[in-house]
Amino acid sequence: MGFFDRISQGLARSRERFTEQMNVLLDRGPDLDDDFWDGLEETLILADIGGPAAFDIVEGLRDTATRKALPDAYAVLDLLNERMASSFAEGGEEIFGGEPAVVLFVGINGAGKTTTVGKLAKEATDAGRTVLLGSADTFRAAAIEQLEEWARRANVEICTRERGSDPASVCYDTLERAESKGADLVLIDTAGRLHTSADLMRELEKVVNVVRKRSSLPVYTVLVIDATTGQNGMQQAKEFDRALKLDGVIVTKLDGTAKGGIALAVSHELDLPILKIGVGEGLDDLKDFDAHEFARAFVGEFDERS
Repeated sequence: MGFFDRISQGLARSRERFTEQMNVLLDRGPDLDDDFWDGLEETLILADIGGPAAFDIVEGLRDTATRKALPDAYAVLDLLNERMASSFAEGGEEIFGGEPAVVLFVGINGAGKTTTVGKLAKEATDAGRTVLLGSADTFRAAAIEQLEEWARRANVEICTRERGSDPASVCYDTLERAESKGADLVLIDTAGRLHTSADLMRELEKVVNVVRKRSSLPVYTVLVIDATTGQNGMQQAKEFDRALKLDGVIVTKLDGTAKGGIALAVSHELDLPILKIGVGEGLDDLKDFDAHEFARAFVGEFDERS
C-alpha cells in the first residue's frame, strides 16, 4: 500500500464524516451565497477543525472566489485542499530530520507516548542513527517494562531507574550516558500528566528545565495527543504549550476517529508544526506529516456536479 493510500485509509472515518456534512450543504444548491459560506464554516467546525482555522479558511476562499469570479460551490471546493494545507503551521523538520537532538515526549496518559517513542527509535535505528532511550515515566505501572520491550525491538540502549524514582534524575543519567555513548538522538518518555493538574505540570516543567540546562544537544519538547479526544486535545495542547513552550505535535490514533480535524485546529491555533501522525498499530504506521497529503485525504472528492 502506498504512502498516500495508508494515510487516506487512516483518515477514512474523518473523511466520511466530513463528506456527509458537505453533501448536506451542497444539496441546498451550488450558489455562492451567504448561506453557503456560513454552512461551509459550520461544516469545518463540526469536523473538529476549530473556529479560528475554519474562519480563516472560509475567509480566504471567499476572497479568492470574489477575485477570480468563481462560478459555484464546486469551484470553491476545488481549492479547499490547498487552503486547508496552507493553514497548518510550518517547520519542525530539524527535530527528526537527522540532526543530533534530544526529544522529550509529553502528554496525558493513554495518548500513545511510549509506543510513539518506540516506533521512532526503530525508525531512527534503521536509518543508521545512534539512539538512546530514557524512561522518565517512573510512576505508571509497567511503563518502564513497556519501553524496555520497545528498546529490545529497536535494538537500542535504554536508561532506567527503579519505579518511583525522580524523573529529572533519570533524564540527567540519560544525558550523561548519551554523551559517553556518542548518541545523536535521545528520546525521553515522560509520565502522563493531566493538563488540569497544576502540581503535575510544575513537576514536568522541572524535568524539561533540567534537560534543557544539562543537554549539549538541541532539546525539543513534543506533545503527543490522541486524535479521538477531539476538542479536548486542543485544551491539552494549550496547557502544555503554556507551561513548556512546545516545539511540535504528534497526533496518534487518527485511524480510530472521525475527529481528525483536531490536527489542523491545534497546529493553526498554536502555530505548532505537526511532526508525525499515527494511522494504525503497526511499526510502519507512524508517518511523516505532509500537509497537502493530509488535506487531500481528509477532504476527499466532490464530483456531484453532474
